[in-house]
Amino acid sequence: MLRVVLAEDAVLLRAGLVELLDRSGHQVVAAVGDATALARAVEEHRPDIVLTDVRMPPGFRDEGLRAALELRSRHDRLPVLVLSQYVATAYATQLLGGGPGTGGLGYLLKDRVGEVSEFMDSLGRVAAGQTVIDPEVVRVLLAQRTASRPLNRLTPREREVLAVMAEGRTNQSIAHRLNITEASVVKHAGNIFMKLDLDPAEGNRRVLAVLAHLRGERE
Repeated sequence: MLRVVLAEDAVLLRAGLVELLDRSGHQVVAAVGDATALARAVEEHRPDIVLTDVRMPPGFRDEGLRAALELRSRHDRLPVLVLSQYVATAYATQLLGGGPGTGGLGYLLKDRVGEVSEFMDSLGRVAAGQTVIDPEVVRVLLAQRTASRPLNRLTPREREVLAVMAEGRTNQSIAHRLNITEASVVKHAGNIFMKLDLDPAEGNRRVLAVLAHLRGERE
């Protein structure tokens, strides 16, 4: 069971998330509608994970994201899963791009909530310290960089492996998704990191290295 602080300004969605989390065996210790209340709830309840919308009152811009980053600067190991209505790669890279904190991080589109098993799996992975990125965000990042010279070095299969890898998946999960062997994944991953000149570190460092390349590579 995870103790969750939930921040979502849309009343119906907030109530739906509370019910979903409750039915899945978790406890929502606070459900709030703005970034200020989110900060207070975390200080009061010290949850296992924070689940927050990006856009919150009063400005409905990035208040939830900024609150999450501030909370991680004060609570180093606090896992945070951010939900967004739209693909906003700037928000994703701001959250995942080496900011403060060492706890798990996630950035998902709200549509992913409807895929209950996948959503709950992502919640659990973030709470366990992993990095989770929405597949659509990964797809957009890859599309933005397909013209870059290093990415053109990759074979079609290597690009598929890179896309799933950037979601924070293990080699076993990548193999299952693409219907290939784990040995093939290891081989493709090695080729990817060699061609892109990336550090082949395991775990979240590997994911963040991929993201750093996708958002920062230049001709």
